[in-house]
Amino acid sequence: MTKLEFKNNVFVLSEKLFPMVSRILGSHEKAEDAIQEIMIKIWQKRTKLKNHPNISGFVFLTARNYCLDVLRKNKVEPYGGASPLRIIKSKDENNLEWQELNKIILDILKTLPVQQKEVFLMRDIDGYDFTEIASALNIKQTHARVLISRARKQIGSALIKTYDYEKGAY
Repeated sequence: MTKLEFKNNVFVLSEKLFPMVSRILGSHEKAEDAIQEIMIKIWQKRTKLKNHPNISGFVFLTARNYCLDVLRKNKVEPYGGASPLRIIKSKDENNLEWQELNKIILDILKTLPVQQKEVFLMRDIDGYDFTEIASALNIKQTHARVLISRARKQIGSALIKTYDYEKGAY
């Protein structure tokens, strides 16, 4: 793989990787460093990559695995700690209702199985399509669709229970 092929086929994906890497590692600065390291690793494997049937899938899988390795090395639980993640974006970020809703949704996300949580975050927060999600998680697209559907159902029913309870319906 030449420099130009690498630039056109692999390096262009670095911007698409940023939301996922940033979310997993927890900061933009760590994500920028990680993406540089990921690109270096992939560049070193460029001879094997030339004949790979799904280059973007390989890049996403490599990025995800790299992030998880960094977290394990630092003894941080993936998707676990305090996250700067905002599920719902509002014009008025200081609005207490929006902050409370985000907190409730983040609490619900903690109860989801890991794969459902990952697919939900990659699809609805990061904006990846199902082919990219399937490649990154090394699953089939149909399975990714099932996981997102189940995650959305669980989040929806948990929100209904929460708000019905607050209204005194239970």
